[in-house]
Order: sequence, then C-alpha cells, then structure tokens
Amino acid sequence: MKRVLISVSDKTGLIDFAKELINLGYEIISTGGTQKSLEDAGIKTLGISAITNFPEIMDGRVKTLHPNVHGGLLCVRDNEEHLKALKDNNIDPIDMVVVNLYPFKETLSKKGVSHEELIENIDIGGPSMLRSAAKNYKFVTVLTDPKDYDRVVQELKSTGDTTLETREQLAAKVFRHTASYDSLIASYLTTKVGEEFPESITLSYEKVQDLRYGENPHQHAGFYKSAFVGYSMANAEQLHGKELSYNNIQDANAALEILKEFDEPTVVAVKHMNPCGVGIASDLNKAWDKAYQADPLSIFGGIVVTNQEITQEVAEKMGQIFLEIIIAPSYTKDAFEILSTKKNIRLMTLNIDTEPKHKKKVVSVMDGLLIQDIDQNKIDINLWKVVTEREPTEEEMNNLLFTWKMVKHVKSNAIVIGKNGQSLGIGAGQMNRVGAALLALEQGGEECKDAVLASDAFFPMADTVELAAKYGIKAIVQPGGSIKDNLSIEECNKHGIAMVFTDTRHFKH
Repeated sequence: MKRVLISVSDKTGLIDFAKELINLGYEIISTGGTQKSLEDAGIKTLGISAITNFPEIMDGRVKTLHPNVHGGLLCVRDNEEHLKALKDNNIDPIDMVVVNLYPFKETLSKKGVSHEELIENIDIGGPSMLRSAAKNYKFVTVLTDPKDYDRVVQELKSTGDTTLETREQLAAKVFRHTASYDSLIASYLTTKVGEEFPESITLSYEKVQDLRYGENPHQHAGFYKSAFVGYSMANAEQLHGKELSYNNIQDANAALEILKEFDEPTVVAVKHMNPCGVGIASDLNKAWDKAYQADPLSIFGGIVVTNQEITQEVAEKMGQIFLEIIIAPSYTKDAFEILSTKKNIRLMTLNIDTEPKHKKKVVSVMDGLLIQDIDQNKIDINLWKVVTEREPTEEEMNNLLFTWKMVKHVKSNAIVIGKNGQSLGIGAGQMNRVGAALLALEQGGEECKDAVLASDAFFPMADTVELAAKYGIKAIVQPGGSIKDNLSIEECNKHGIAMVFTDTRHFKH
C-alpha cells in the first residue's frame, strides 16, 4: 500500500482529494488539525505518532522531525543500501507529501499582531518535509498548492502514478514556495533588528498575470506583486477594458506616485512615465480642465489618475479623447456607463487613502539590483530659504510648492513650469538643464508670463535663469548648492525674479 503524509493549514479541496487517494489505495498519515478534519469527514488516518513512535511535544513544535518520516521520504528507491537502511530500521517509505505551511504571511498582515504570535507561525516541520520530498522527486510526489490536486488525481487514475515530469515540476514549485516563505520571515526579522541593507537579500513576489508582451512585442513579460500590497498598481481593481500591458503598468505607477503628493482634487496625466499634465482645483471638473489644457496633444493615449470620484460631467469630457487607463477611487453610475462604452479603455479603482507598504525602491540592472529609500520626504516650506532680493508672494509660493511636488517625479534633467495649480510646461530627461528648460518654456509659451519654474537640481550656470527671464518667469525653486549659485542669484536679482533654495535634490533616473 502506498502512503501519503498530509498536513495542511489551507484545507481547500482537502476532503475530496483525500477521498480520491483512499479510493486509489493510499494510506493517509496525518497530524493535528488536518487529522481531525479528515476524521470528522469519515476518512480514516494514521496519526504521525504511530509512525514515529514518539509523541507530539512542545505544543506541536516537534512532531514530524523524525527519521521515520524523513527516512521514508529521502530513501533513493533504486539504491540497495538505502533500502537496506529502511528495512534495518523498520522504516516504511512515504510516496506522497501534501503540505502547506503555517500562515506566516497572513499572520503578519493582521493588525496588532505580537512578535510572539509571529514566531509561533514560523513553520519548521512543514518546510523540512517539503524539502525532503522535493529533493527526492524522482520517487516522491510533493504538493503544496491545492490547485495541483486534480492534476495529480487524474494522472494516478490514468497510469497508477504521477509522471517524472510532473514530480519535477511540483518539486520546483515547492522550492519556490519555501524560498518565498523564508524570505518573508527573513524580511520581518531583518526589519525588526534595524538592518537596512543586509549582506544578502531575498525578495518575494507573487504573479498577478502574464502580460501580452513587454516594452515591445518581441519581449516576454509578467506582472508580479509583493506579498503585501498597499497604495500601488498591484492593489488596483480593473472594472473594464482589455488587459493591462507592461507599459500601462509602468505609466500608471508613475502617475500614482505623483498623485500621492496632493490632497486637493487632482488630475494627473502621464505619458511614457513622465507627467504631461497636472491640475489641482477646488473640484474635479476644474482639475480635469487644467490637466487637459496643460498639454492636449500629449494626453492623447495617456494614463489619467485622480483622487476624486469621477462624475458624469468629467466622464463626458474624458470620453472625448482616447485614453489608455483611468484610475479613480470610484465612478458614479452615469460616469461608468459613459466611459465603458469604449471597449478597450481600462477603468480601474484604487483606494487613494491606502498607505504604501514599502519604504524601499528596487530597480534591476544587469546581474544586480539597486535598492534605495523611496523619495518621499515631507516638504516643509518653512525650511526653504529665499536667496534673492525679492521674496515670492503668497500666490507665487503656492505655485512653487505645486511645481516642486511635480518636478521630483519628472525624469532628470527636469524643469516644470506652473501657475494657478496647473502645469504649463515640462522638460524631462534632457542631457543638460538649459535644454530641459527650453522645452518646458516653449511648451508653456505666453502662459509662462508670471508663472514659476521648478528645477530638480541646482543651476551650474546663470543660463537657465536668463532663459526663464525671457519668458516672464517670476519665481524659481531649486535645491541650490552649486559653487556658482551667486551667478544665478545675481541674474534673478537683475530681472526681479524671486528664487528659493530647498536644500533638497530630486534626481530621477
């Protein structure tokens, strides 16, 4: 008779699967709560103590860590010495293991959970059995996911055993599962002891979906999410439209990062991971008008996010142009009906009040990762320093704050022109700062008169200020810190421009 050891915290499909195994001639070994669930369903089991000849001790901490278990799992069935060792020690082979682990992730997600409770939800015996069975996949079938039950049952019914290919695939899945499990524990304890950048790091992500392709059609791609999701695309719900693409997710992520900067009714439009229009106002309708009018050409085919419910009035305006994605906290019934008449547009919701779960940003480079703190420092304008003869007016200071919140999310070198809660011109990703300023100022045109300018980094020369003055810019915000700051200050004073230093740089690569 073949034997299966079952010990699961996730009991989805357990009873039906166990009944199938009984019908196929398997003897079931089980532990604790799993044994009770099976026997309550009328399924006969053999307790783990009957196999180990040793009681479960220490509140169940020690029950399966025994040679009678691991010898039965690790025996190489075509090795005579291994078989002799089984016989000499009265150990019976175990042909299948069905185990999933203590719910550490779910426990970690609970509010107010204690450290002691988390420690008790670190599984020891479960991963050990999974690893033993997976190592010996040539002879042992190992399952950790209820989704695989049907596949195994069908193979057993068809041929009397699982195929080597299936066992190998299931073993690989086990090691992915245990690696992810251990990475969560490691991450929790590493954070608890205050290690910011440990000597090694393992990240755990779960697949959301396969993507049609990556940045280009010849590139394969998938979307994975962290085990804990907060304010992010991984937590957004799609209500309508075709599947998201790789570029959609990148652009939408960039838009959400900008949106999080603002509390007022705000609309952010993004194209190719840079904002093409941002508007803030007393209501969403006015905010949409500002964002759209900021760059009516670039918003076409863009991504739009907002922190307010979309109404019929706003939906009618949005519906007049082609947009790839709209993300909002909610839609009125009429607004959703209007927008959903477009077959392909992705309509999504996301709770804007959800807090981000991670404080680190991770990006890949060839054969490596770069990890840094997220650029999310709170802005305190009381720490800003006016360095020119003329101080900004209250209105100019508000505009400087608006553009400063934007410029940190524009690819460097970055310049943002704004006025009255509306972006007017954006220069992104240029190789020199004057080039970025020229793009932004030319886009703003005559609207730049009496507007303000934000720069993500200092001016190494006075040339950017000189160019801004020609377009009528009245105030500038920048980090300061150049050895030639005095040249920019003198140029501002020459043209009556107010300039503020923030002492904070916002490079974005």
